[in-house]
Amino acid sequence: MFKLSNRLKQTWVLRPTLGGLRHASSAGEGNRTALYDFHVQKGGKIVNFGGYALPVQYSDQSIIASHLHTRSVGSIFDVSHMLQTYVRGKDAAACLESVCTADILGTPEGSGTLTVFTNDQGGILDDLIVNKVSEKELYVVSNAAMKQQDMNIISAAASSFKSQGRDVSVEFLTPSDQSLIAVQGPRVAAELAKLLAPTTALDQLYFMQSFVGTLAGIPNVRITRCGYTGEDGVEISVASGHVQALTEALLANGILKLAGLGARDSLRLEAGLCLYGSDIDAQTTPVEAALAWLVAKRRRAARDFPGADVVLSQLKGGVQRRRVGLQMLGAKPPPARSGVAIFSGGQQVGQVTSGCPSPSTGRNIAMGYVSESLKAPGSRVELKVRDKVYEAEITKTPFVKANYYNKPKI
Repeated sequence: MFKLSNRLKQTWVLRPTLGGLRHASSAGEGNRTALYDFHVQKGGKIVNFGGYALPVQYSDQSIIASHLHTRSVGSIFDVSHMLQTYVRGKDAAACLESVCTADILGTPEGSGTLTVFTNDQGGILDDLIVNKVSEKELYVVSNAAMKQQDMNIISAAASSFKSQGRDVSVEFLTPSDQSLIAVQGPRVAAELAKLLAPTTALDQLYFMQSFVGTLAGIPNVRITRCGYTGEDGVEISVASGHVQALTEALLANGILKLAGLGARDSLRLEAGLCLYGSDIDAQTTPVEAALAWLVAKRRRAARDFPGADVVLSQLKGGVQRRRVGLQMLGAKPPPARSGVAIFSGGQQVGQVTSGCPSPSTGRNIAMGYVSESLKAPGSRVELKVRDKVYEAEITKTPFVKANYYNKPKI
């Protein structure tokens, strides 16, 4: 049995002034999250993103200030537009494995994994996080931009399994019923601990682990230690009727602040994280995207995920292009945005997919694809921005140190 969400409008991929979101519009703002009125009350500048009306920034601080506050203290982002799904039944893990590259069966209970849906050509249909609540229950979060596609992929996989008499069911959560907020930054854990019962629950909750608890007196709140900024933090799934009260409780001490899509985009780029539709898409394989680590060892041996023959052939024989980090050189070059051509020796060798000024480093940074021969850090290339050529260097990502709360290695 499937519980389907309301049909959502065709998504826009938003590009604020600072970073990599494009086609923003204040007209036809889209569906509203449960925090919409709260965003407006707090001075949020609303734009349409993923079919939803969301703040790109707030009137009390610039995108850059919001970015830096997240890195140094902590911020709250409304990400309720993302698709939240529960897949249940004794065959739930096997069902989801049939459409992605992760070893879900081998993932410990209470832990999660980043993975990708792939097509028969090995192209990436979306990236998503799968949390293994138990052997019979998975909690999945995937992108708003591909919400209807992802619903179709999961539904089709479940229907196929059910037609074979296997035990699997799917529940798609609607933003009107269930909200999702991301709380990111070095002070987040301390602020959450003040509201969490028991207060010590976060001490043993490591990166990509999840549990359900009581937060700010609100029961049945799912807390997952993950995020899209490179900082320590959590994503909190809470009933929409309680999300404003929870957000207000997190803001009450005046330490955490609200942040919008503009800061979220520049933060994820500094962290070297991909934006679907810009840095990865259906024509890009995990190997080309430098995401081969998402193809689990057991799944490689089994060759049982969509596009396995193509991906495994690339792992063995190589690819023609590769996603890399780029840092512009010289005195005050302009930022290289999506679509900027990359040259070497007078020949175009690639293209920028995301780029912005980096508030944390003071440099202009970007990600893009270049010929395989140029992927090594330190390789020099030229970027053509508004008919002028600027020097850049291939560099490792992330551009800033990741601060995830990882389990200590023994």
